[in-house]
Amino acid sequence: LSIPWAEVDEWWIGVVHYLACLSPTVFSVFYHLFMKYEGGASIYDTLLCFDMFGVCLVNTLGALPIIHITLLCYPSSRRVAMLSNVHRLQSFAWQVMFRFILLILRLTGAGRGSPASLRLYLTMDTLALLGGLVNIFRLPERVSPGRFDYWFNSHQIMHIMVILSIMYLHWGMLEDLTWLKGYHCPGE
Repeated sequence: LSIPWAEVDEWWIGVVHYLACLSPTVFSVFYHLFMKYEGGASIYDTLLCFDMFGVCLVNTLGALPIIHITLLCYPSSRRVAMLSNVHRLQSFAWQVMFRFILLILRLTGAGRGSPASLRLYLTMDTLALLGGLVNIFRLPERVSPGRFDYWFNSHQIMHIMVILSIMYLHWGMLEDLTWLKGYHCPGE
């Protein structure tokens, strides 16, 4: 994951983006490394909270640069949307709806951002959704019990899809950062 720092005027976007990309990986590795530790339910629950914290961070921090760029020419709407991130942590349904609104803004031309990044963000969300659904429905273990206990089970597939999703988030952000360097809102 690299960012052309010399091309970026707003460095905070790059920092937040890096934190979003790395947080689920770091926290998930920590959880998986110690999940077999025999310390009882309280230790396991704490470790699971680390894993979920990484998921919350990627959803929240990953959205901040996208919100900033999509609502670039609407500073008051941008402030309200960014402040609502605390509330968005409380419900994934709200996150999906909020991302859909940002998508509609970009599709209709009311929102800003690189036209090339939209396809990458759609792929990102699709991969994340499919990874979650595979994990929830326990595919392929449900179809062939016992055959996928160690390799290519739903949990592993979900992690692969999440990593791919994060890569698409990164590529979309690179497109937006390049676009942002040369864009000025009308009337500026």
